[in-house]
Amino acid sequence: MPRTRFASSRGVTLLELLLAMALAVVVATTAVPVTAEALDDVQTRAAARYLGSLIVQGRMHAVGRGACVGFRFSPAGTDYQFVEYADGNGNGLRSADIASTADPQLSPPFRLRNEFRGVTFGLLAGVPDLDDRVEQVDGDGVRIGTSRILSLGPDGTATSGSLYLHGRRVQYAVRILGATARARLFRFERGSSRWVAQ
Repeated sequence: MPRTRFASSRGVTLLELLLAMALAVVVATTAVPVTAEALDDVQTRAAARYLGSLIVQGRMHAVGRGACVGFRFSPAGTDYQFVEYADGNGNGLRSADIASTADPQLSPPFRLRNEFRGVTFGLLAGVPDLDDRVEQVDGDGVRIGTSRILSLGPDGTATSGSLYLHGRRVQYAVRILGATARARLFRFERGSSRWVAQ
């Protein structure tokens, strides 16, 4: 029976090496945008869930205290910061009572971007709000009344409204239902141009 001999390989040619390197570069360049967008989505989703959990926690504080508790959103440059307050005089949370310290501050000021990199309040250009309105000029992300105070009552109710937040390309919203103080999370799907509950 004849034996088959294999020629010993002396390495790879320069052409083979260049081809392998070019293939590695192509794979890497396609993976980076996908990874960046996935990271953007993870950060923005985490920030939206964090806001939802703060609302639930504030509701529990209100029930435990037997008094209104809430969050006041204040403009900070092109973004917002928020602080938790409690009703100290039994007439609900009011801007004048916050200014006079009759309604005490329960937390230090907080900005989303400090904990969730690249996430801010607002609507990205061309994204409609949850009521299907495309804002022409106002991309304001805090829509909970003129005083921008999200109030949570001891009876389990809340100020109705929506909080919009986005990363570089991803848009989320937290809608607060007044009758139940429930916070619902939505993500805007660009492909179908609609909001999807999460």
